[in-house]
Amino acid sequence: MNRSEVIFNKINKIIEVVLVIIFALLVLDVLWQVFSRYLLSRSFSFTEEFARFALIWLSILGAAYLNAKREHLSMDFLYNKLSSQNKKKVSILIEIFIFLFALIVMVVGGFNLVYTTLHLEQLSGTLRVPLGYVYIILPFSGLLIMYFSVYHISNIVKHNNQNITNI
Repeated sequence: MNRSEVIFNKINKIIEVVLVIIFALLVLDVLWQVFSRYLLSRSFSFTEEFARFALIWLSILGAAYLNAKREHLSMDFLYNKLSSQNKKKVSILIEIFIFLFALIVMVVGGFNLVYTTLHLEQLSGTLRVPLGYVYIILPFSGLLIMYFSVYHISNIVKHNNQNITNI
């Protein structure tokens, strides 16, 4: 394994652990919410807000993780009809579009959202957490997706005759 594969695998392992922790906290939070409503006849308002924030982090970071694994949603019926050389070109083009989307929407737009909410000192309703801290996952995941796109492009260029979808 070369150095870029080692770094790629370590980043993915860290993301996996973080996603498992977020999911476990989300499950515990929802279980506590159900338990408190039906058995204690009392509702804790922070549980709903925490569940919302955990779901935001889980979905956006999960999207970056799926991009790394190349298991994101795709419609490949036209792609499968292409020759291997055209598959290579289209795969590179797709990764460039993913990179640009992550850069423009997630990183630039995400940092703008984080800056604006922190500058305006917007706090969440119940937990009183600055919303910029909740939204920081957007540019962070965008940077991860950009890294993964560069990694995938380098693998596509390196592997000339292999099946492009498995790279």
